[in-house]
Amino acid sequence: MLRQINLRDFVIVDTLDLVFESGFTVLTGETGAGKSILVDALALALGERGDAGVVRAGTARAEISADFDVADLPVLQAWLAENELDDDGNCLLRRVIDNAGRSRCFINGRAVSAQQLREAGEFLVDIHGQHAHQSLLKAATQRELLDGYGGMSDLAQQVSQHYRQWRKLDEQLLALRADSSAVEIEREQLQWKVQELSALQFDTDAWEALQHEHGRLANAVNLGDGVAFALNALSEGEATALELIHAVTAKLTTLVDYDSELQATHDLIESAAVQLQEASHELRRYADHLESDPARLLEVEQRIEQVLDMARKYRIKVEQLPEVLETAQQRLHELEQCADFGKLEADTLAARAKWLALAQQLSAGRSQTAARLEKIISTSMQQLALSGGQFNIALVPQADGSAHGLELVEFLVAPHAGAVPKPLAKVASGGELSRISLALQTAVSQVAGVPTLIFDEVDVGIGGGVAEIVGHLLKDLAASRQILCITHLPQVAAVGEHHLQVSKASRDGGVVSRITPLDEAERVDEIARMLGGVTITDTTRQHAHEMLGMGRAAR
Repeated sequence: MLRQINLRDFVIVDTLDLVFESGFTVLTGETGAGKSILVDALALALGERGDAGVVRAGTARAEISADFDVADLPVLQAWLAENELDDDGNCLLRRVIDNAGRSRCFINGRAVSAQQLREAGEFLVDIHGQHAHQSLLKAATQRELLDGYGGMSDLAQQVSQHYRQWRKLDEQLLALRADSSAVEIEREQLQWKVQELSALQFDTDAWEALQHEHGRLANAVNLGDGVAFALNALSEGEATALELIHAVTAKLTTLVDYDSELQATHDLIESAAVQLQEASHELRRYADHLESDPARLLEVEQRIEQVLDMARKYRIKVEQLPEVLETAQQRLHELEQCADFGKLEADTLAARAKWLALAQQLSAGRSQTAARLEKIISTSMQQLALSGGQFNIALVPQADGSAHGLELVEFLVAPHAGAVPKPLAKVASGGELSRISLALQTAVSQVAGVPTLIFDEVDVGIGGGVAEIVGHLLKDLAASRQILCITHLPQVAAVGEHHLQVSKASRDGGVVSRITPLDEAERVDEIARMLGGVTITDTTRQHAHEMLGMGRAAR
């Protein structure tokens, strides 16, 4: 669950440190006070795209931190451990956006990408915005909602993957039938190319060793002369360096007896003599093994020329030869598979059969899930002032199927008794649609594993007794989830277990937003304001007190 959120210089919030409780929390405030700022900030902490516009005017950067208790989320804990982000049952998401639009993301103090924030956020929070019902009109949203409610999202993804695999093989088969002669020509060319490059037996490490060997063989005479010169100067000529150094060492040995300050110099020169002696021995060993080998030099040069000729033939660098061979082998493998009509046809049929089996399994699951969801939503509609209304899910068969299965999913609604169910977009008004959307959201959320649900003014367009029912729907959800609801309805606010008020204040010529927890007396005043507007009378205050009393009884 969400334990705490901290904001610094975010939009019109200068500083905010807010602690959250489990259960049902409501946020209220006057229009324009910034009630949705909290949701916007949390969305950024969960990885949503942000820009410089979220930075409070006159400041360098905005900072958002959201602290979650994930002790009861083993899947997220495993994900954090896998990404080396775990912190003993805690998950602290942090986002910093500067006034140039640059963004930095952190999980438990470690820098991460926005994508990783989004991945973690998927385990933690679901945000239902006041315009969620607009996406509900889209066919993709309806299909995903049904599959998600039935726990079939993974199966739907498998259906999509196997459909694409089948279609790819089918396209290969069609292409092969359409132009088999061109494929055969390409296959023969690739066979020759693979054979030629394989016969070369090129290896990058061996190529580097060969070039080194060539440098040594080609310069054997220069190497021999140079080594002889060095040996002559060091130890084998007249007046060698070693003889001179030994003489200097002997002289200094005598002088040290007169002045010990020369001892350090004596030791350095003596050490140099030892190193020169060792160098002389190494040069002698090298000279003993150094020999000119014209035959081997010719062999090496021929091999080098063979490799260079091959690289020039294919107009590539020598180092790219293995890559070209691998690419040719892969393409040849594809063509050889395609060239076998029988095998390709069998693979295509097998792929379609696998897709069809999964799609039929998905269809059966959708049919069962649709029946359950229809009943739940239709029942909720009766409570939400849609008496006699009916919710249906049509599964329209598609002859050839698609990546989404064997049918189209379409939500239908009859808003009142006697009406024929029709697509949502054609029959539902804005108010009706928002109520149906809320019923769907609460139904789906009850089976979701996400521990925190945020409803941002999803109760727009309803009021009276319906608003009270909405409050109870959300309260029921809070029995198993942490619920945060931004609302303008006193009936909903009165049911909340915890109440936060959002307000604006003037400061330093600007406006800042504040969010404060309300005690019982303050809740009465706030609900009275929501009931009566600017002027709060004893009557509205008494009404507010009664509403809170009923809300406590419901809790």
